Amino acid sequence: MAGEDIWILGIHMTKFGKHPDRDTVDLASEAVLGALADGGVTMKDVGVMAAGNLMGGAAATGQLIQKQVGQTGIPVYNVANACATGATALRTVIMSLKADESDVGLAVGVEKLAGAGLLVGGSRAADSDTWTRRGRFGQVAPVDGRIGTDTMPGVFAQVGMEYGHRYGGVDFELFARIAEKNHAHSTLNPLASYQKRFSLEEIMNDVMIAYPNTRPMCSANCDGAAAAVVVTDAKRKTLSLEQQRRCVKVSASVLTTDPWEEACQILPNVNTLTRNAAQQAYETAGVGPEDLDLVELHDCFATAELVHYDNLMLCEEGGAADFFRSGATWRDGKMPVNVSGGLESKGHPIAATGIANIWEVCHHLRGEAKDRQIEGAKVGLAHVIGLGSACGVHILEAAA
Repeated sequence: MAGEDIWILGIHMTKFGKHPDRDTVDLASEAVLGALADGGVTMKDVGVMAAGNLMGGAAATGQLIQKQVGQTGIPVYNVANACATGATALRTVIMSLKADESDVGLAVGVEKLAGAGLLVGGSRAADSDTWTRRGRFGQVAPVDGRIGTDTMPGVFAQVGMEYGHRYGGVDFELFARIAEKNHAHSTLNPLASYQKRFSLEEIMNDVMIAYPNTRPMCSANCDGAAAAVVVTDAKRKTLSLEQQRRCVKVSASVLTTDPWEEACQILPNVNTLTRNAAQQAYETAGVGPEDLDLVELHDCFATAELVHYDNLMLCEEGGAADFFRSGATWRDGKMPVNVSGGLESKGHPIAATGIANIWEVCHHLRGEAKDRQIEGAKVGLAHVIGLGSACGVHILEAAA
């Protein structure tokens, strides 16, 4: 029935990293078959599918995946929504289930990004001192080299520095310590692209990409896929007790874009839409930030993680630096953040990230995260944001 609870029944992610001998269909198929097996169902049970891929260029990624895992004639939605692509795919099947179109849905995100280099949001059209208005979007001149930059490391460097300028208490070492935390967490995650601990000195003295982000403070471009099987509450009740026990409730699934702000017509604002998504998610789930046992947020750069502590209301407004310095976000702190190692070490195959963040939270809520388990975890939040902009927030709860 419309409006009933939705549950994640099965979920799987591939090892993130370099997979030169496998294409997007290979990786996605591994994730899909893994999620189906994890949930104890097959493609015959699935009534709707959404597939996310941003950089692969295929117009029908989902249909290509079906040819590998099973063609049953079901509707397939191919989605692309910047770094929120995976979360968007999941939200698409959740909406279909809530509309009572099916009782089992499948979402998958996949990307081949190893060796992609710097991801660029736009380009400077002409090296000229004069600007000529032209085209539908001619009122917005290319900004690269004029006002900041469109390259992702530069954009998020600006985001972090702006936060420090506004609230104070922020310096190069603080951002480096965030990366230190995430790389330390990664040593416990066998599916992370990198599982290496870095000293603070190593991080600060590495290659500077865009101040204050050095190379270990940037997300790793890599290959990978993740998939989730979701079911309605009615369907869940027909499953075995073990399947029901391992189900994870989707208490909130929220997707936002930028509201109109004059400044963000030129430079992206990652803050407003994230705060809006978080507020909606907390209200829908009936929980607050204080109820969360862990958070997987979109740390595409160390600077991004800091501002999202504030945007997700994990701390008081303007208090992100003090919040981090309190030790709260380490895995043994009061609000563990990016226990997976985050995008900085787990890696960031764009379309897979949204579901991979949810994979991490699900494993803690099920008590299946092994060495990195957050003991007694009952409620978790997964967050992704893509410039352009789109923000996905999911709040997840363990089965009673």
